[in-house]
Amino acid sequence: MKKISELFNVTGYGVVVTGGASGIGLAFTEALAANGARVTMLDVHPQRIESETKRLREAGLDVRGKTVDVTDHKALDAAIDEAAREYGRLDVVCANAGIDSGPGFVGSWVGSQRQRNPEGALESYSDERWHRVIDINLNGVFATVRAAARHMKPRKSGRIIVTTSLAATHVEAAIGSAYMAAKAGAAHFMRCAALELAGYNITVNAIAPGFIVTNIGGGHAHNPEMQKAVGKVIPMHRVGVPEDLEGLALFFASPGSGYITGQEVIIDGGWGLGTAD
Repeated sequence: MKKISELFNVTGYGVVVTGGASGIGLAFTEALAANGARVTMLDVHPQRIESETKRLREAGLDVRGKTVDVTDHKALDAAIDEAAREYGRLDVVCANAGIDSGPGFVGSWVGSQRQRNPEGALESYSDERWHRVIDINLNGVFATVRAAARHMKPRKSGRIIVTTSLAATHVEAAIGSAYMAAKAGAAHFMRCAALELAGYNITVNAIAPGFIVTNIGGGHAHNPEMQKAVGKVIPMHRVGVPEDLEGLALFFASPGSGYITGQEVIIDGGWGLGTAD
């Protein structure tokens, strides 16, 4: 019989997290590194990579960072290859990098009279806006999972964690439609990859956040008034923070989830269930 400490033990694991230097990705990085994993953060922002790598190393964690844009698939492959060589193994890959899609067809998140927003209307949606969101939030996930599989299949072992969203299943009018399309696509791609890789002892699962306070979308979620307004319609009466996702990330990365694959777990304080109060 395994002890709890053994079930969640990731000591010595080689880990890669895309979008790993801020928000949800940084929470994943910290949760795994604090529990003994060796983590490479990949992020498009060099200053964040530098500052967060320095901070975490000074805290005694085995963390390294590299500036990579997930739309550059050759550079992404090279960075993941480099991490695998550095660690001599690749146990966990978190396909987390993503961007906000800009405003949806209404101009506010909550309220009884949400006004229509012409900027986010379907007929105003540009090809450039659509393709950029799909390239990062869906194609970037595909490229990250593909690179992970190349390393994990020969070892017949691995954990892949995809960050999707409550928006994969719940339409939110304040969010641009490209975001929801990309996240829904990422969720179903996760299931396809899980089915294909299960025979190699590789699990593929997704974490689907609700309203989480991060810098995405220009950091609007940090606005206390917005947090208060959104919190009123969430059954748990508060918005989420990246730390709310750490336990599930550690579980999906650890031996404790070894017989779970193809699953998407929503972390939203009950928002997707409806309004309770």
